[in-house]
Amino acid sequence: MPGAPDALGERFRAAREARGLSLSDVAEQIRIRSVYLAAIEEENWNAIGAPVYVRGFLRTYARFLGIDPEEAVAAFNRTQPAIPASVGPPAPERPATSAAPSVRSSALVWIAAAVAVLLIAFVTYNELTMRRGATTADVQQASPEPSTTEAASPAATASPATGPTAAPPGLGLAGGKSLALVLSAPSWLRVTVDGSVSMEGTFPAGTSRTFHGKSALVRIGNAGGVEVYVDGKDVGKLGKSGDVVEHAFTL
Repeated sequence: MPGAPDALGERFRAAREARGLSLSDVAEQIRIRSVYLAAIEEENWNAIGAPVYVRGFLRTYARFLGIDPEEAVAAFNRTQPAIPASVGPPAPERPATSAAPSVRSSALVWIAAAVAVLLIAFVTYNELTMRRGATTADVQQASPEPSTTEAASPAATASPATGPTAAPPGLGLAGGKSLALVLSAPSWLRVTVDGSVSMEGTFPAGTSRTFHGKSALVRIGNAGGVEVYVDGKDVGKLGKSGDVVEHAFTL
């Protein structure tokens, strides 16, 4: 193979040296390792591997040097043993240098898609949070809540004709100061008494709870379905059905 003046490898070497390039210079520009370029110039095809890789490297190297790539591949094919007719045509060739860019492109697409999904989720979360905060503010402005003093005063919660409304059965007032909640419709609730969460979750109609302490913060997801009692007196509902309301009580 090597040694003949018109040998394939000698043509590649002569073309490279005519341009004043080293194997390292070429390897850096066409992304083929210099050991494979040296194997082409020495016609050491076994150092490269399967013929399909040799053909791919030959085409890339030939185009760079200005050599006819198909003529170079044909010269290489003449050095290979004849393939029996029963074996069939060789598998389609793929340039050896195209695999890495393809993998990188796929990775970039997945990363871009993941970033897009995270941005959409972030924007959606912020929008829902802002809407929920706006709903709570509107409810508190449209339906002023009774102050702690008014809720605790018999004159503010009961008319002279009917007198104060007593707490429902089962809501006994041990010790006097208390907050009682009675659900006439399902609702989400969170009750924080003296800084500790005493009740949180979604509860069915008919649920009733009594709390004792110095202060309570009540957040209701369906204000129209929850009756509120302070020290056994009915202070009414804190909003309409479906309203989200938060109110603080001093007990």
